[in-house]
Amino acid sequence: MKKINEVQNVPPVVAVLGHVDHGKTTLLDAIRKTSIANREFGGITQAIGASSIEINHEGLTRKITFIDTPGHEAFAKMRGRGAQAADIGLLITSLVDGVMPQTKESIAILKEAGIPIIAVLTMSDREGVNPEKVKGQLNSSGISLESLGGDVPEISVSAKTGTNVKELLDLILLVWDVQSKKPSRDSKFSGVVIESRQDPKAGPKATAIIKAGKISLRDEIVTESTSGKVRSLIDTFGKMQKEVGVGEAIEILGFEEAPKTGEILYKKGEKEKTDTSKQEAAEQGTNEGILSLILISDNLGSLEAIRANLPQGVKIMKAKTGEVTPADVLFAKSTSSLILTFKTRIKPEIVKMGQLEKVLVKNYNLIYEMFDEIKDAVEGKEFSMQEEILGAAKILAEFPFEKTKVMGVSVTDGRIAKGDKIRLIRGEEEKGDATISSLRKGKEVISKAEKGEEAGIIATPFLDFEIGDMIISHS
Repeated sequence: MKKINEVQNVPPVVAVLGHVDHGKTTLLDAIRKTSIANREFGGITQAIGASSIEINHEGLTRKITFIDTPGHEAFAKMRGRGAQAADIGLLITSLVDGVMPQTKESIAILKEAGIPIIAVLTMSDREGVNPEKVKGQLNSSGISLESLGGDVPEISVSAKTGTNVKELLDLILLVWDVQSKKPSRDSKFSGVVIESRQDPKAGPKATAIIKAGKISLRDEIVTESTSGKVRSLIDTFGKMQKEVGVGEAIEILGFEEAPKTGEILYKKGEKEKTDTSKQEAAEQGTNEGILSLILISDNLGSLEAIRANLPQGVKIMKAKTGEVTPADVLFAKSTSSLILTFKTRIKPEIVKMGQLEKVLVKNYNLIYEMFDEIKDAVEGKEFSMQEEILGAAKILAEFPFEKTKVMGVSVTDGRIAKGDKIRLIRGEEEKGDATISSLRKGKEVISKAEKGEEAGIIATPFLDFEIGDMIISHS
């Protein structure tokens, strides 16, 4: 058996990203079965969100650490953390379904992380798959595959039959070995918190990926939000360890409070000082990338016009046409971005989600207003507050009243009140804005109608409504 050197002794940390149901969990199960350690993986693997395997690679026993980042859109933030902590990203894409919305989101996260990507095409055992079609979709989505003249290696696998699973692991190590800069066990210790929780019996716990150096029992540790002294280190096999080195995932017990996910972990007295000159330059708007945006427009022409005229200091995390989705909001949260849209309907539930997740979601109908606010934000001014959705109602009838028409509505969400600003929505299209000048229930004048109630609305100015249209009441 060959002797392993220091560089080869450092396991790569691999994040597994992709669309839900594209086979990430099944693939990881197949990978674990190839481990020569032949250990059983139980609840601890799921609990700490990571796992390690050992394989024979070119006559050496090598280790790889995997972060199993969930695929469901509700875990967009966790996917962002996974890419941040990793050295290599596996982009999982089904040969059955091809590129899907969360595939594109995963691509954006991996590119933002700046780590090497391996495109893993799953379900190769299925009948009727079209690999060339899927490769073309990936290429169009910004993944320049080696087989199409690019620099991203790809491999087709089947977790069900085991086809190319060992070859995938060899490819991961080959990609890792050609990287010029690698962490060392002799460096100052640092780690990234990928999970944390308050255990009702044991107290605060956190899972960290060791990015440099090593951590030992009784080490005093700190993050931005908490500190502590290491009382126990549990590896991905559920075993207690006295010391853990770079490239490993470990569950740590001993914090005073559960640290925040994504925080950097240091030993006490070894925390690196912030480069204040760079920080001050960013605050003054002289550093690029100080304002991260997700841009969504009504059409490609508008989108390209916006992108071409953005000022320096803006970083586009994602740009697309269509509507804002929950995945967009969660991606914005995970990347600290704002969502700015142009002539695009923002559904009430999306606005509410943005408020809950503390993500600004704002639409513009005049492009110069968007540019003015972006310019102000780059210069350090705050965006004007996004509108608050107060209620929604469906138009069920119309009634003549003097020289105008009354909307007969049923309140479907929240409440509507006299003096509210309202927006008329027909299908996916905005038809106009007005203010509620009169609100009635039968012949009675009322000030407000709650969810489940019916009312008559007179709007000023008049809106050319139709039965079936929706009314959105907003601040």
